[in-house]
Amino acid sequence: MPLLKGGALIDDPWQRLADDTALPADGAVIVSFARWRAEREALLARSAPLGVLLKNTDPVDVLAADIAHLQLIALEFPKFSDGRAYSQARLLRERHRFGGELRATGQVLPDQLHHMRRCGFDAFEVAKGDPVTAWRRAVHTFSAVYQPTGDGRAPVSALRRRLLAAAAD
Repeated sequence: MPLLKGGALIDDPWQRLADDTALPADGAVIVSFARWRAEREALLARSAPLGVLLKNTDPVDVLAADIAHLQLIALEFPKFSDGRAYSQARLLRERHRFGGELRATGQVLPDQLHHMRRCGFDAFEVAKGDPVTAWRRAVHTFSAVYQPTGDGRAPVSALRRRLLAAAAD
C-alpha cells in the first residue's frame, strides 16, 4: 500500500510483523498492541526502531509510560465512518506528547487527510485515488475549520464570536 508522508509517496522503511513472526535482531518493526503487551520487555530491549499498531478499540493510555521508546504508532481506521482513531491521535499528541511518526492505516480516504493531519497524523497509508493530489488539495483547500484540534487553529464558531464581540464594542 502506498505510504504518503510529507506530501510525497515514499518507500516504507518499516516491517509490519505478524504476532507469530520471529522478531528480527535489527530493523524497524511494527507490532500489534497485543504483541507489545505480551513481549514488552524484549521489544523495549531492542536497539532498533519500534512501532506499535493500535486498533481503534485499544487504550492509548497504556502506552504512556513507554511513549518515549516508540518511534511510530499506527492507528487503524477499520471503516471510513469510524472516527475513534482521530481521538486516539489527539490523545497521543496532545496529552501524551508523542513526537514520533503517527500513521493512519486501514480505510484512509483522501478526503479525510486534512482533518487527520490536524489531529496529528503525519503519515498515511492511502489505498484509493491519487494520494499526492489529495494531499495538495487537503493542505491548500480549506481556509477555515469547524472542529477544534490541538493544531491551534480557531474553529469558525470562535471566529464568529470574536467578530460579534468586536462589532458590539
